[in-house]
Amino acid sequence: MVKTKRRYICQACGSVAPRWQGQCADCSEWNTLAEEAPATVFSAKHDLSAGGRAIRFEALDAPGELLVRQSTGLAEFDRALGGGLVPGSAVLMGGDPGIGKSTLLLQAAAALAARGQNAVYISGEEASGQVRLRADRLGLGKAPILLAAATSVRDILTTLSTMAPPALLVIDSIQTMHSDQIEGAPGTVSQVRASAFELIRYAKENGTALVLVGHVTKDGSIAGPRVLEHMVDVVMSFEGERSHQYRILRSIKNRFGPVDEIGVFAMEGAGLMEVGNPSLLFLSGREQSVSGSAVFPAIEGTRPVLVEIQALIVRLASGATPRRAVVGWDSGRLAMLLAVLEARCGLNFSSAEVYLNVAGGYRLADPAADLAVAAALVSALADKPLAADAVWFGEVSLAGEIRPVAHGSIRLREAAKLGFASAYGPADLPGAKEHGRYAGLTLLPNLVDRIMGAS
Repeated sequence: MVKTKRRYICQACGSVAPRWQGQCADCSEWNTLAEEAPATVFSAKHDLSAGGRAIRFEALDAPGELLVRQSTGLAEFDRALGGGLVPGSAVLMGGDPGIGKSTLLLQAAAALAARGQNAVYISGEEASGQVRLRADRLGLGKAPILLAAATSVRDILTTLSTMAPPALLVIDSIQTMHSDQIEGAPGTVSQVRASAFELIRYAKENGTALVLVGHVTKDGSIAGPRVLEHMVDVVMSFEGERSHQYRILRSIKNRFGPVDEIGVFAMEGAGLMEVGNPSLLFLSGREQSVSGSAVFPAIEGTRPVLVEIQALIVRLASGATPRRAVVGWDSGRLAMLLAVLEARCGLNFSSAEVYLNVAGGYRLADPAADLAVAAALVSALADKPLAADAVWFGEVSLAGEIRPVAHGSIRLREAAKLGFASAYGPADLPGAKEHGRYAGLTLLPNLVDRIMGAS
């Protein structure tokens, strides 16, 4: 017996509620629950073991045609993808408004089309004339891109079925697409899910690389149902501050390559330019040694990147409430590190304001940054500059121990390549002997003694 039941979907996080309420219980957003079309629920006794079509199994080592990655023409984009676009793959790209998502994809489509491949760019947010205006500004006005402005998934797929499948299909953006098989306005959970499903099915069946542009929420996560990230093969985040020149394309999920791989671009008047050596970009302007500055060799995927960590300590009058401000790092981890420095090293930060910044607007999530942050904090507290030719890396435990980290030899090799002659990190690090002046540290007090005792 078939029965129906009502359910309400949060338009912010995609959670399901059995009845309407003013506030979503999962994301705490107000007035975001919308009723979805009644779903058909079959009885538990319904038997699905007959009446279907038998599927064909294959051996894992069965001979077949190997998929060859398609280069986008942008080396940094290919690096973030793991080597290029895989035919039949679905890529979801998110980022803040105005960060450069459309510009990057327009440049990639133009580079692909210039090599004789069919590239289709469909905009649901801008008219064709507006996209052409941007292309002219980027010097891509003559690129043989097939351009259209449409929001109906049925119209898009009907048009694509009358032509040879393109090598690249860009949908900008998935939140503007509309399927007439689902009730609701574009951008709702059911519409985003249904539209993405139809487009991904077309890409899989025809070997077309599909790139979906996605909106993001105020906390930076991709808007729409969470299932959208599970449906696609690659999820990418385009990051950066508008006040800074650089942009980072980060791979969050990749079924065909490593995750956390990055591509670095610089926003210029002629569009996004590739940055082959991002370490030089993030360390630019660091000619004079000042207290509170430490260089950290970070690892993004398989790529080493040297960044500068800056700290500032301001003493306050008694009774004032100190402030802790962090840009580019986890504020909770800073609080933990300050507690370790006070409990294990006898330093007093309780009566001082602490400001921490990762230069260039870069965002760090690597726990190996603990030692560099601690070095910058101690240097700022003692008002003594660190060695200008040194890098710092290592994870700090609550006991004040400096723990080993991954890819130590890669970090040291990148630092040596850029002229850094010494390094401080965990003891017994594999590959450290190849680096001439490597100081292995076991406990955090050893680091504090080195800095406090420096002249």
